[in-house]
Amino acid sequence: MDKRSNEPFWWALFGAGGVVAALTVPVLLLLTGIAFPLGWLPAPTHDSLYALFSHLLVRLAILVIVSLSAFHWAHRFRFTLYDGLQIKHLNAPVAFICYGSAIAFTVFAAVSLYTF
Repeated sequence: MDKRSNEPFWWALFGAGGVVAALTVPVLLLLTGIAFPLGWLPAPTHDSLYALFSHLLVRLAILVIVSLSAFHWAHRFRFTLYDGLQIKHLNAPVAFICYGSAIAFTVFAAVSLYTF
């Protein structure tokens, strides 16, 4: 019986999370950390933010960004523990905790965005 590894799936989520984070986080930091506080752009009002986050595509985009970033963290943290701290004997529990945390965070984000 041939047992296939699930590692390509986790590496794909890791790569996608890295790409999504690299493309979105700098823009979000620029807007919320520099452009709005310095007055380069008018600060959004409560009504405009509510209208923006009420749109289904915006919620899905936020869910994708949050979810893939969580899986990127989980994979990076797992291999930091695995390679950096040399706890290879705990590979299965560490993987379960890391990826389980990412899944739980994704479910929490999905429920929060759905009930918004």
